[in-house]
Amino acid sequence: MLVFAAGSGLEAVAAVKAGARHVLATDIDRYALAAMTLNAAANGVAFAMSGADWIGAPVDGYEVVLLGDVFFERPLADRVGAWAASAVAAGALVLVGDPGRSYLPRDRMDALADYRVPTTRALEDADIKHTTVWRFRG
Repeated sequence: MLVFAAGSGLEAVAAVKAGARHVLATDIDRYALAAMTLNAAANGVAFAMSGADWIGAPVDGYEVVLLGDVFFERPLADRVGAWAASAVAAGALVLVGDPGRSYLPRDRMDALADYRVPTTRALEDADIKHTTVWRFRG
């Protein structure tokens, strides 16, 4: 499993705990890599990490690709969308978690699940954030 823009590594931790054999969590932010390291240790799991920019890289060997909240600006959304489409074309299941960002290409996705996530006004514009898990069609 490839976790792109993994942030704190929450999805990677969950994947390992759910039985994934190989998880690679990627993020270009060095603070995210530090957070992943801490969260893996705190949860007693291990997974590979990379600080490389994976956009455009082949996803050979990864059956599942997870994309976090990455559709928040047009240039990034365009690049990630094209890369996600190539991953689907290569046979990967691409799942996207999104809290309703403007540049999410909804016309290329199927909604799988909706969640209401409690948050804080210090971080978000609402006390409850609605988020959806999508399957990217390509």
